[in-house]
Amino acid sequence: MRGRRSDPQVAPLLDDLAPLGEVTARRMFGAWGIYIDGAMMAIVAGSTLWFKVDDGNREAYESAGSQPFRPWQDKRTVLSYRAVPAEVLEDRDRLLSWARDAHRAALESATARKTGPLLPRRR
Repeated sequence: MRGRRSDPQVAPLLDDLAPLGEVTARRMFGAWGIYIDGAMMAIVAGSTLWFKVDDGNREAYESAGSQPFRPWQDKRTVLSYRAVPAEVLEDRDRLLSWARDAHRAALESATARKTGPLLPRRR
């Protein structure tokens, strides 16, 4: 697993997610991007774990009162990641289930970007 020299907060997460595939962590803008098989499916920023969301898993986060990831508190920018609820973090089976959904969302997002409509060429 790459990313083993990650900070002490990230290393146990890499171990927890290992059953899902090749788990790596990359430093990015003061946070960590968490990847499974090359797809970024989570962010660790501060003491919070954020999973990738889409229409397939967003409702579970909203029901739990989870907030969206805002990388800059003074700006309106919101990314498609939501805070993982504490009760999910405390239950490894639930964590893996939610992580699978986040990984699926990441893969589908990457596929949509690759196959999305092409922009017209500028002349």
